[in-house]
Amino acid sequence: MTGPTTWGILSAGRISHDWAVAASTLPKDEHQVLAVAARNVDSAREFAKEHGIPKVHNSYEELVKDKEIQVIYIGTLHTEHLWLVKLCFDHGKHVLCEKPLAMNVRETKELVEYARSKKLFFMEAIWSRFFPAYQRLKEELAKGTVGDVLQVTANMGLFFPEDDWRRDLNQGGGNTLDMGTYTCQIAALAFKGLKPLKIVASGHLNKSGADDSASATIIYPQGKTATILTHTLVNTPCEALLIGTKGTLKLHYPFWSATKLSIKIEGEEEKLLEFPLPHSDKRINYWNSTGLSYQCREVRRCVEQGLLESPELPWDETILLAEMRESIRKQVGVIYPQDNA
Repeated sequence: MTGPTTWGILSAGRISHDWAVAASTLPKDEHQVLAVAARNVDSAREFAKEHGIPKVHNSYEELVKDKEIQVIYIGTLHTEHLWLVKLCFDHGKHVLCEKPLAMNVRETKELVEYARSKKLFFMEAIWSRFFPAYQRLKEELAKGTVGDVLQVTANMGLFFPEDDWRRDLNQGGGNTLDMGTYTCQIAALAFKGLKPLKIVASGHLNKSGADDSASATIIYPQGKTATILTHTLVNTPCEALLIGTKGTLKLHYPFWSATKLSIKIEGEEEKLLEFPLPHSDKRINYWNSTGLSYQCREVRRCVEQGLLESPELPWDETILLAEMRESIRKQVGVIYPQDNA
């Protein structure tokens, strides 16, 4: 590829705002955001003005036809992902789609196969995987710094009011589908290449039928176990621990976008590593959102090399994460309308 990777954005919501801020920290000769579209064109115009985006399209359909755009970032609610991802592929666009990728395993597999048939790059936007703290974590795992990791614990509890979409089943709410992406992915990372033997989960539903809390024990081969928790009614420490036979690796709050990694080897002083984020003076909505830029770099690298999937987050792992989430939330009792489609 010569010249910058050219991006279009579908949605002008809060996460898309943060993504655009993050993209603005990248070199202009490598990444350019050229266009945005939203359900409300006035919102798209305001978004474009705030972020210095040159083109506003009147509809999603119009944006995907823009021949100047190579990659599309989808920041809509996940209830819309299935048709929007397909729309992008039908017009030859590579796709970075916000997590969760889809509503269930069936939709996830459908989108992966669609990407494969169209021979286009496709990735679920699990930004955590590309943070420097996560890259260092992977290095320590590969070196066996803390021995054989046998236990993972991760918790993500953030209070959301009752009128937040995350607590509304019909908007794709439920903390397992949302926050559970992060707790499941850290277990999958720690136990790379292993599939769960058994998942035991329970939790509480709200009046919409979405889960307000869920706890799961995931049993892996080789004596390995993950214990994960998500909650929308209380704030938890939001940390992740990888406990090995020789010590512990800890991703500090917020573990899904961590800038701090602790390494504690038995008999030695704990070592705290810090990884500064790209800087922006613009406001952001979520913790450490300028780190969304790391996954953009990975998209460019993969597209330049002609890869259809990222080695850091291959399609098989995306499907595995969907299977883990689905097992947990169905045991809790969460059934979406899309499950019966």
